[in-house]
Amino acid sequence: MAKKFKFLGDIKFTKDLSLLLIIGGLYSLSVALSNTFVNIYLWKQTGEFSDLALYNLSIVILQPLTFILAGRWAKKVDRVKVLRIGVIFLAIFYLTVLITGKHASTYLLLLGSLLGIGYGFYWLAYNVLTFEITEPETRDFFNGFLGILSSTGGMIGPIAAGIIITRFEKFTGYFIVFGISLSLFALAVFFSFSLKPRPANGKYCFKRILEERKQNKNWRLITNAHFFQGLREGTFLFVISVLVYISTGSELALGTFGLINSGISFIAYFAASRLIKKNKRKKAILVGGIILYLAVLLIVWDVNYVKLLIYAAMIAVAYPILLVPYVSTTYDIIGTAWKAAEMRIEYIVVREIFVNMGRIVSILSFLAAVTWFNEKQSIPILLLFLGAGHSMIYFFVRRVQIPTT
Repeated sequence: MAKKFKFLGDIKFTKDLSLLLIIGGLYSLSVALSNTFVNIYLWKQTGEFSDLALYNLSIVILQPLTFILAGRWAKKVDRVKVLRIGVIFLAIFYLTVLITGKHASTYLLLLGSLLGIGYGFYWLAYNVLTFEITEPETRDFFNGFLGILSSTGGMIGPIAAGIIITRFEKFTGYFIVFGISLSLFALAVFFSFSLKPRPANGKYCFKRILEERKQNKNWRLITNAHFFQGLREGTFLFVISVLVYISTGSELALGTFGLINSGISFIAYFAASRLIKKNKRKKAILVGGIILYLAVLLIVWDVNYVKLLIYAAMIAVAYPILLVPYVSTTYDIIGTAWKAAEMRIEYIVVREIFVNMGRIVSILSFLAAVTWFNEKQSIPILLLFLGAGHSMIYFFVRRVQIPTT
C-alpha cells in the first residue's frame, strides 16, 4: 500500500520504493565512509599516481564487462538477486582490503577488479529496479531524494572516517572504517531480502540495442552524452581526493572537504528535485555544466586547500542542477524507445558501457600523462580537457526531442 508524505510533495511511497531508497542510502554511506580513503590508503603505501590510476582503471574495465553479464542474468533470474550479488562482491572487496592490510597495494588489480564487479552487478540491478519501481511522475523526486540520501551519507561518512583515522596510529583507523563499511553492506544484503521478487525471462538483445543508436536519434545523443560524462568522472573521482591530501597531509581535512561538499549538495539536491520542472531540464543541464567547468579552472594552477574547499562548494551546487534533470531525461528517453518495457535492461547496460568507455579513455589519458610527462605540468593541462566532459552533455541533450504522451 502506498503512503503519501505532504512535506515531500504529492508523492506515493510504496514498500519497494522505500526499500530501494534505504539500500541506496546504506550504499552511499558505506561508499562515503571508505571509497575516498581507499585511494588515500593506497597512495600512502605507494605514493605513485600511476598505481592509483591502474587501480581505478581495473575498476572501470571490469564494471562494464560485469554489466554485460549482469544484464544477461537479470533477463534470466530475479533482478533482486543480481542486486544482492553486487552488494556481496562489494562486501568481499572490503573484506579483502582488511585481510591484505598493509600489503593491499600489492593487490591493486585484484582489489580494483572486485570493486568493478561489485559496482557492475549493483548498479545494473539498482538502475533496472529504479526504472521498474518509479514512474515518470516520481522519477525526478526519486533521483532527488536519492541524492539527498547520498549527500547525508557524504556528510556523515568522510568526516567520521577522518576523525577515526586521525585518532588511531598508523593504519588502525583505516581498518576500523573499512570494517564499518563491510557491516553496512551486510545490512544492505539483509534489506534486499524484503524487496518483492522480480523474476524475469526473455531473450537478451544487447547487440540489438547497441545498434538501435543508428535508428533512434535520442538514444544516440544520450549515449554520446554519457561518454563525455565518463570522460570527467574517470580521473576526477580519484585525483581530487589525492590533491586534497597532498595539500594538507591530513585525512581529517579530506573529511572536512567531504562534509562541506555533501552539506551543500544536500540542500541543492532537495531544491533541484522540487524546483527543476520538465520544461526547464535542458537549461538546468547547461547551467550545471558551466558551473562544473568554472570549478575546474579554480584548481588547475596554484592549488591549495582553500581553493579546493571552494571547488567542493561549487560542484556541490552544480551536480544536482545537472544530474537530476539529466538522469530523468535519460530514463524518459529509454521509456519512449523501441520495446522499452521488454528491453529496459539492455538499454541500461548500453548506457553504462558508454559511461565507462569515457572513464577508461579518461584514466588511460591520465596514465599516459603521468608516465610520459612531468606530473606537475601535465596533470593541470589534462584536467582542463577532461574537466569539460560534463559541460559537453548539454550540446547533446539540447537536440533531444522526447515525444509527449
